[in-house]
Amino acid sequence: MLSPQWLDELRARVTLSSVIMRTTKLQRAGREWKACCPFHNEKSPSFTVNDEKGFYHCFGCGAHGDVIRWMTDQRGLQFMDAVKELAQQAGMEVPRPDPVAAQRAEQRAGLVDVTEAAQGWFVENLFASEGAAARDYLKSRGFSSAVMREFGFGYAPDSKVALKGALAQFDEGMLVEAGLLISVDDKPPYDRFRDRLMLPIHDARGRVIAFGGRILEARDGVAKYLNSPDTPLFDKGRTLYNLHRAGPASRQTGRMVVVEGYMDVIALANAGITDAVAPLGTALTENQLTMLWRMVDAPVLCFDGDAAGQRAAMRAIGRALPMLQPGKSLGIVRLPTGLDPDDLIRQQGKAAMERLLEQPANLLDTLWTFERDAQELRTPEDKAGLKARLIAHTEAIQHPDIRALYRRELLQLYSDFAFPPRPQRQWNGPARPGWQQAPQRLAGDVAARLRKAISGGARSDLASAVIHGLVRHPGEIRRHTESLGRLARFEPRMAETVETLLELSETLDSRADMAISVAQGLPAPPDQNRYAFLREGTNPVDACEELAEAVSLLVEKPALKAAIAAATARFDDDPEGSIAEQNRLRERLSALDTRLMHFGRKKAATVAGNEISREPADEPVSDLETD
Repeated sequence: MLSPQWLDELRARVTLSSVIMRTTKLQRAGREWKACCPFHNEKSPSFTVNDEKGFYHCFGCGAHGDVIRWMTDQRGLQFMDAVKELAQQAGMEVPRPDPVAAQRAEQRAGLVDVTEAAQGWFVENLFASEGAAARDYLKSRGFSSAVMREFGFGYAPDSKVALKGALAQFDEGMLVEAGLLISVDDKPPYDRFRDRLMLPIHDARGRVIAFGGRILEARDGVAKYLNSPDTPLFDKGRTLYNLHRAGPASRQTGRMVVVEGYMDVIALANAGITDAVAPLGTALTENQLTMLWRMVDAPVLCFDGDAAGQRAAMRAIGRALPMLQPGKSLGIVRLPTGLDPDDLIRQQGKAAMERLLEQPANLLDTLWTFERDAQELRTPEDKAGLKARLIAHTEAIQHPDIRALYRRELLQLYSDFAFPPRPQRQWNGPARPGWQQAPQRLAGDVAARLRKAISGGARSDLASAVIHGLVRHPGEIRRHTESLGRLARFEPRMAETVETLLELSETLDSRADMAISVAQGLPAPPDQNRYAFLREGTNPVDACEELAEAVSLLVEKPALKAAIAAATARFDDDPEGSIAEQNRLRERLSALDTRLMHFGRKKAATVAGNEISREPADEPVSDLETD
């Protein structure tokens, strides 16, 4: 563990302005330095660097920090990587936590020497006579000379021993450990990369840690792309290609683009879009998503428009859902069918690509569209399957508020899709005996079921009022489908009532003033003076808003009680966490009881200016009956 004293010594030994000057042009301003802020776009300098005090500050965007913060925020390094790089500059040795860790660090440092030497050799080969075919391929892709140099293209000759011979200064075991040679049983190790266009893969500090190789001509049984295996230097699930370049670029654009492969990254860079990264042969991992969210709140995932690209998008979404946090999400760009980023830029230009990146679809809409279009929805069973898949996605979300919001939004989209408004039935021919009475008979049947459900489950004024309110405003039932479903889950005695209400929303004409009247046998509602949504003459908008609040209150109490019970059950495994969670939930329950006490205390406005009366101040509004 690094002590504060050691870190202070490191800051004192490194001149802040000299570090910042490597990527940002500074101008002397008295005892300070100034520049246009590298963290946001501006025309006049508001970014200052003070070496004496050891911090930088932007008066425009508020960016502030010391030399270590600069390395993590502007360069995109992990804290320990930043410390190690600065310590090397300052001639300081980072305290080693234990001998094993020190040995591993020394081993990795030696392997970096191997990969850096291999990179130099690959580049030499590209510009030798044997690299002519690789150079021709790069020209056919339209890559500029600057991009070719920046990304370090090289060539591995078609030989099993060429690299081993060229790097003879390193022990053969190190070449195997660095992933450059393959060792199989008792056979002599041989070169992993042969007759391939080579690309170095860097870590966040810009060190070569692995390689990717692309074949120049398609051959049966030969993989088009080949990456280094995982090594002590390289973990493909924790590495994003081009992060060391895209990180600083994203500070300027406020954006991070994720494409499917490293050739897509280079195609974008060749067109001037420099804030792009790519995973390395796998779907985005949790670690890679965490890295992206450290830099931007909503990375933009850009996938090919074919079926494979769509599947890749869904794999990324599946990984992201459990990790969603307030303010952290994903944007999704789907390219036109059959085009990758390079194709799109060649055919339609950089502007077309920028337009897509500027208006990505959000994660929720992408999820809904994919599941809706995943299969034909011809039968009720098909539609029920769609609903089940949507709910399964929401259940994967760990954050409770985000989970509830996703569930509500997706179920609303599902309801609008599965239950579109039905055209009003009209009959222009001769009257059919009994046809006009059908709606009344249907309503009467539902009324009977509601009457039975109320007598068995809705034993509180608030529950009864909510049922009457939803019957009075049946168009609101679908709006509260999710909340009513939760109520049925937490209060099983209300399940039949909820089921009947949902059936009502699907079978009755929601445009009617009232779907079921008291005359049809529904018990009389609670005191209308207490609940505005039950009073005649209440503004419909106000009535629906108060009804929504009543539904929320009705659902929240049993949900809180269930959460308290769950927290209590965890006591044996996590006593401290269980008690803390119980206390937090009981505070919410107490606040809810207070809201219930005051909810519905509306002044009773009688029709035609009758006298206004007030409810007794000491009579609380009852909530769901507690046992």
